[in-house]
Amino acid sequence: MTDSVNDGVDVIDVSGGEFGYRGHVAVRADLHVDAGEFVALLGPNGSGKTTLLKGMLGLVERLGGNVELFGQPLREFHDRSRVGYVPQRQTAAGPIPVTVRELVRSGRLAHKGLVKRRSRTDDSAVIEAIDAVGLGDKASAPVATLSGGQQRRALMARALAGGATVLLLDEPLAGVDQANQDALADVLGVLVDRDAAVTVVVVLHELGPLEPLVTRAVCLDAGAVRFDGPLETAPAALLHLGHDHDPHGGDPHAGRPNRPRIGLVP
Repeated sequence: MTDSVNDGVDVIDVSGGEFGYRGHVAVRADLHVDAGEFVALLGPNGSGKTTLLKGMLGLVERLGGNVELFGQPLREFHDRSRVGYVPQRQTAAGPIPVTVRELVRSGRLAHKGLVKRRSRTDDSAVIEAIDAVGLGDKASAPVATLSGGQQRRALMARALAGGATVLLLDEPLAGVDQANQDALADVLGVLVDRDAAVTVVVVLHELGPLEPLVTRAVCLDAGAVRFDGPLETAPAALLHLGHDHDPHGGDPHAGRPNRPRIGLVP
């Protein structure tokens, strides 16, 4: 699926990071992500989770500190195909009708450029990425006919087809029904089980079915990191911060055993 794995390199390093908008700092953080980790950024609305995620990509103002991707300063990092980003509430459907296969194939453009012809390698990468996210039976379907959860998986497939070994996902479970939440968890479970080939940083309002996959929790509140460590050692009060504004309420751990994951790919 990917042309290379992370090769043991530290994939994200935020040192003294200060990110915000119009000169105003919204979040301050130090964050180091190793290859193969599954890191959840948790916290209430307005805590700075999304701003921190965007700061890693240079999509918001960096008002202090440094960011490195794969050991390179952000401003010098040009191999953007290695990082896949799915923003909150983004859909894959656009004004021009495309199929799932066509959408995922567009991910190869960033990997190889516009002038090179499509090859068998490209076709194989597209098919493998679509199968990896469990949409093999939807490859020829118009993207606009997919559910919101399926469209997010299609966007993940586009990133994977381009060679992404790091996935940055902003609230991928928001507005998605339970069946598609479980399907997304299954997809990510398969990806991270493949010799730690994929590193995941995900913003979550609640853990939901992704809880068994999380290797590390970073809890934010009021624009600062309050906890950074293994999920099982995170203070319960911090894990529940995000539920003050959750209209569905409930304990994120209730009814969430380490369920077996279905294998979407061999």
